[in-house]
Amino acid sequence: MAQPAIHPGNEERSLEILFSIRKAFADKGFDGASMQDLARAAGMSVGNFYRYFPSKGAIVEAMVGYDLTEIERDFGEIQSSADPMAGLRAKIIQRMTEDCGGDSRLWAEITAVSMRKPEVLAVSQQMESTVVAHLSAIFARVTGRNHADAIRRYAGQCRLLVMLVKAMAMETGKTGTPNPELTEQVIPIIDRVFAEISNDIARG
Repeated sequence: MAQPAIHPGNEERSLEILFSIRKAFADKGFDGASMQDLARAAGMSVGNFYRYFPSKGAIVEAMVGYDLTEIERDFGEIQSSADPMAGLRAKIIQRMTEDCGGDSRLWAEITAVSMRKPEVLAVSQQMESTVVAHLSAIFARVTGRNHADAIRRYAGQCRLLVMLVKAMAMETGKTGTPNPELTEQVIPIIDRVFAEISNDIARG
């Protein structure tokens, strides 16, 4: 993935700005939030704001880049744990049942925008590919397969898991509250996928 659009020499300040505008970006939407709105949310002049983020596309790229860093950290902890499948299951369910500071609404907006903005779609697809690679690495460890084999063998399951998490985020984004009834329907699907993979141990 391309590096986030961060103002040279001031990464900490750029991250502070991202945190300060996340809610405004999620509430108003990609099209509804003007650069003036976002600059105001960050407590900055528009001219200064543009020095850090020259476009809304650059903002999305930076947000995705930051969140991907967090996701990769989570995957690292899961991969090194004694029971990676249990850790992965817990993390997926947490993402489906918690709306951490309105992140579900933000990601629902980014997902929706990716359908009509090629530059956002490209960033979103890069993130999904990275998540799929991490999922495959966990499944490779659990089944005793090499990573390349796991990628080929479990590509469909990985994409299904990504799709379910994204769909749940979009559902939560509508109201700001996770839907427990829907979650009850989705968790058994995840459990079936995990059981299928856990039982698919490499022979020989």
